[in-house]
Amino acid sequence: MRCRRCPPMHARGAAMDNALREPWWLRVVLIALAVLILLGLVVLPLLMVLAAAFGDGFHAWWAALSDPDAVAALKLTLFTAAVVIPVNAVFGTLMAWAVVRFEFTGKRVLLTLVDLPFAVSPVVAGLCLVLLFSTTHGWFAPLLERFDIKILFARPGIVLASLFITFPFVVRELIPLMQQQGSDEELAARSLGAGAWTMFRRVTLPNIKWGLLYGVLLCSARAMGEFGAVSVVSGHIRGLTNTLPLHIEILYNEFNATAAFAAASLLSGLALVTLLAKFWLESSHGDSLAQTHRKHHA
Repeated sequence: MRCRRCPPMHARGAAMDNALREPWWLRVVLIALAVLILLGLVVLPLLMVLAAAFGDGFHAWWAALSDPDAVAALKLTLFTAAVVIPVNAVFGTLMAWAVVRFEFTGKRVLLTLVDLPFAVSPVVAGLCLVLLFSTTHGWFAPLLERFDIKILFARPGIVLASLFITFPFVVRELIPLMQQQGSDEELAARSLGAGAWTMFRRVTLPNIKWGLLYGVLLCSARAMGEFGAVSVVSGHIRGLTNTLPLHIEILYNEFNATAAFAAASLLSGLALVTLLAKFWLESSHGDSLAQTHRKHHA
């Protein structure tokens, strides 16, 4: 029997919750500190970019963006993203499926290699591509010279650098999601006579589509904003191999601040579009994505 002098269990649990609950002033201080840091590091610089971009009026902003070099940089940025996104989506999905559904020798090594772009500096990645594909001292120099293939200082080099940097995003979003869902539905589909492609198209893909879309959004944002690796392999040729980040750097180094901030505002606009898509995805399917992220961090 419970002692009459002892409080009931639910009362003691409530008392412990009240004791562990933070005081109101601490919550206010932490929230205000987070908001101030966010305003100082994100919102204020973005507002300053927009103010500098439109400081000389809309006509100066439009003239800077309608410049042929700026148009070529925007086209190259969108072209690179258009190539990188589907390639990473396809191969990232296949790799996640292979890692989750099969056991094989070297699986941990493969997972470590997937995280390599997160650990290696983008500049180092660009230098590795130079060592591989340089026509003068690269490992594949004789082969490239024989077939007259140009990778460095051309679009293929920019695409390869962006692929290397953005590859982990889709894989790392899908692996914890597929681990959480398990393989019961896929096994049931196979037992009912479904082929591998039918099983993937009608069972696996619908279950991972939101995680795949989230990874694609992260991949697209990084592909459009990548600077370090692309800077090493591009050659900075105006109108040919300059992406928007490289075009902004050249304009700023030439003290053409209005044009530089105008191009920066355009790149920021592309980032905001990606951010809005990410916000919509999280608000519409936040529960499943939150479970995926908790599983991933665990």
